[in-house]
Amino acid sequence: MKNKEIPFVQSMFDAIAPRYDFLNRLLSLRQDTLWRRRAVRSLQLPEKGRVLDVACGTGDVAMEVIRQHPRAWVTGVDFSEKMLEIGREKIRVCGMGASIELKPANALHLPFEENSFDAITIAFGIRNIQDREKALDEFYRCLKPAGRLAVLELATPPEGPLRKLYLLYFKRILPLIGGLFSSNFAYTYLPDSVMAFPGPSDFAEKIQSRGFQNVAFRPFTLGVATLYTGQKPPIA
Repeated sequence: MKNKEIPFVQSMFDAIAPRYDFLNRLLSLRQDTLWRRRAVRSLQLPEKGRVLDVACGTGDVAMEVIRQHPRAWVTGVDFSEKMLEIGREKIRVCGMGASIELKPANALHLPFEENSFDAITIAFGIRNIQDREKALDEFYRCLKPAGRLAVLELATPPEGPLRKLYLLYFKRILPLIGGLFSSNFAYTYLPDSVMAFPGPSDFAEKIQSRGFQNVAFRPFTLGVATLYTGQKPPIA
């Protein structure tokens, strides 16, 4: 985020952190767990691979990495300390503390050296970053040559009857349900931020413009979410 926007987003996620996992499952009809699973499968990790999960929230992606790759190591970063607190407890209860570390960091200034990770993931976080080019540059810097990027984000289905039903749910029903469990305005902000996010082709082009190769995107659940993948070029 630009510096002036960090407190707004940070305070919003701190406020909804206690209900975040519950509302994700409820409002996505548990599809979010399937989307994360597919995103992790796309990473093609080497044995004992190192993964950076940006905007890690409560650690769901990090934990999915270890489920699929028990010998991997995951570092999760987020600027919401409340989210990190909940994530650390989840990881402790699941016995994954030896494989996952969560710590506070800003996606625009990642505290890691160049060529540190075999893969980088960000799930449902890139739309909250206004300077996405800077964030993608940071991801590129921190990836090892031939390292893979997976960006999972909500999307708006293409024109048609499904889009109309989706927008009715997303803009009218979802904020009402979210408001029953949270006094925060996050679930009004959510549809607005998704609607403002670039279309899949445009965002894939943006990823490619930052130097990534083999950039592709794949819609999930009739276009409700999109997985973007790319790769840092290998050493020639």
